[in-house]
Amino acid sequence: MNADDQVGTPSPPPRRQKKRRALSVSLSLFILVILVIAGTLFGPQLLSHSSAHRSDSPPATPAATLNPSDAPQDTYPHPQLTEHEKMRLLARQYVSQMSLDEELGQLIMVEYNDTSYSADLNTMLTEMHAGGVIMYEFQMLTKQQTTQDIARMQQVAKIPLLISTDEEGGPYVHRLNNIYPPRMSATDIANTGDPTVAVREGHHVAQDLLALGINVNLAPDLDINLTNGYDQVTRTFGATSNSVINYAGPYMKAMQSDGVIACIKHFPGLGAATVDAHAALPIINRTKDEIYATELEPFKHFIQSTDPLEQPGLVMPTDLLMPAIDPVMPAELSHTFMTDILRKEFGYDGVVLTDALYMKGVEINGKAITMPEAGVMALNAGDDMLLGPSGSQEMQEMITALKNALKDGTLAQSRVDEAATRILTLKLERHLMPAVPPQN
Repeated sequence: MNADDQVGTPSPPPRRQKKRRALSVSLSLFILVILVIAGTLFGPQLLSHSSAHRSDSPPATPAATLNPSDAPQDTYPHPQLTEHEKMRLLARQYVSQMSLDEELGQLIMVEYNDTSYSADLNTMLTEMHAGGVIMYEFQMLTKQQTTQDIARMQQVAKIPLLISTDEEGGPYVHRLNNIYPPRMSATDIANTGDPTVAVREGHHVAQDLLALGINVNLAPDLDINLTNGYDQVTRTFGATSNSVINYAGPYMKAMQSDGVIACIKHFPGLGAATVDAHAALPIINRTKDEIYATELEPFKHFIQSTDPLEQPGLVMPTDLLMPAIDPVMPAELSHTFMTDILRKEFGYDGVVLTDALYMKGVEINGKAITMPEAGVMALNAGDDMLLGPSGSQEMQEMITALKNALKDGTLAQSRVDEAATRILTLKLERHLMPAVPPQN
């Protein structure tokens, strides 16, 4: 649910540096295995390192620009490790060689206000090292223009980008409307009673996105339609957890089998919301048992699925208050929701991408929170990637807030390292960047 996921008339364009000694590429297999075991036992501490080893300037010999065509996709041979362990270990190597600015940039998925590739967007990609870009309908006017803009983004980025959009289908959240004809909404799909339609639509949307260069779809929506409220109209796969699972599953599996990364949303579930989080904080007064049995069930199901194609690449939480579980913090800023439930209870170790941090629902006890403040809170809660900064000025404000939080101790370097490692692990696992050690 981003800034322009609104029903009716489209809204205006949305606002949305260290040297640390690098791990030697020639380390023995024995040492690598020990590192993996240590990482499993000690978690974030393995990543933690003194900020004294960092500099606010890029390293004198930066890593070469990465492009998937630069090297074979699997040249990191440690057969006794799982594929995920290999990619996570490799991601840690990349993080260890990043300047602080490069690392913090990876934590931000930027928005931009221009209708095509611009100097300001170029600044965010080349000088501020953004990890991703979200695109909207007003920026995708023709197929040629969109593919050219995205190709240029990837060409100038040192680390390949997550390029995302919300392409749910239906009349309200259809970002490719200028390029492709209308597609079925989630509700349309479920109403057919035929899961094979979900498969067909999942393949269809993936092929359309990939043809443009978009590698992340901020879908499917796992909200359960309990109130037929603002965020449920046409966007949900049904009024029960079973219905959502039965149709979102085949849709996501088809989409990911074609190479598009799925992002499930809006954790922990907006299905009982009666107000729009763009305008105010939804308060959902349901019991803990009800929430676990209904709203949380689809998220738990797919996170714990044994089918890799049903496991989401990203999870997007949003702004809502569930007093029965956390009476103070909006879900995406809640350590209870983002770490205790999502990470520890459900076992999710992938990337969490916030909803847009400028929405009016970003408040605590009725007090509005600025986007940079929310960014620090989100990372401390357990989120990894921050959505919302639009333009280089807002991105710089976010980076400055994160640096200040690192300096005053309100944000730990280990938390930043963990988030950056998750993001790079995703890019490696989904073949957006080559699985080779970084250049020294």
